[in-house]
Amino acid sequence: MLNKKYKEHKVFEEIDEYEGFYESLSYSIMNWTTAGTQSIINVDTYLLSSIKGTLNSIKMILKNGQINDSYALLRKYYDSIAINIYINLYLIENNNLEKLFVEKINNWIIEKNQLPPFSEMLNYIKNSSELKEINLLLKKNNLYGKIRDRCNDHLHYNSYKLFLINDEKIYSKERIKYLDQISNDLRNLFILHFIYLFYLKDKYMMSSDYIDRLEVGLTPVEDSQYWVAPFIQKIFDKIIKTNRNDLAKELKSSTYMDLK
Repeated sequence: MLNKKYKEHKVFEEIDEYEGFYESLSYSIMNWTTAGTQSIINVDTYLLSSIKGTLNSIKMILKNGQINDSYALLRKYYDSIAINIYINLYLIENNNLEKLFVEKINNWIIEKNQLPPFSEMLNYIKNSSELKEINLLLKKNNLYGKIRDRCNDHLHYNSYKLFLINDEKIYSKERIKYLDQISNDLRNLFILHFIYLFYLKDKYMMSSDYIDRLEVGLTPVEDSQYWVAPFIQKIFDKIIKTNRNDLAKELKSSTYMDLK
């Protein structure tokens, strides 16, 4: 029993926007090498395109009315963010000239071993000196712990009513409330990923202008290596600054990129 209000909920348009962002970013960073690994294509390229696929799955399942199942995939999105940030952070903190590869990450890429459990990766991120300032801002409330708890509640059916909202034929006056909540949770996870990733890899924000001119034999415009890709600036203005201006200010203060 999915009414018009459900079918036209803002969450579907929001997910489209997140998908477009991940698709554009995945493509734009493809030629950046992932130092410390054997991977020819940037490792993040495929991680980001996979995340785009997860978001698309969330959207399709939500359209079918299975809110409970969507939260199971939201937890997967959270896990994917942790993996992406852990890999980048670990490579930054452990890459050196003495060894060709960072064994823990490279061995995962070549399927020789697994990455640590989610909790261990999350603790590594939270305790990193590289991310100290960002983590201080994120500690202001237990927002992300609450999101994780909600994901687990849905995954493990910790309430009878969670069965009910997974059947689109069953009427529930709370269905829109759950859509509002998943919209908020998706947005906050997107903000988390955006801030962490560009705080560690601010070069990923670079527009194509600099490289485009080099590839056709032209001299790049002065300082164009610091220009930010329009699709990144747009999301930064619309989502990051509007919802977490404290994080936006910290990211701007930490980078040489011309983030407005």
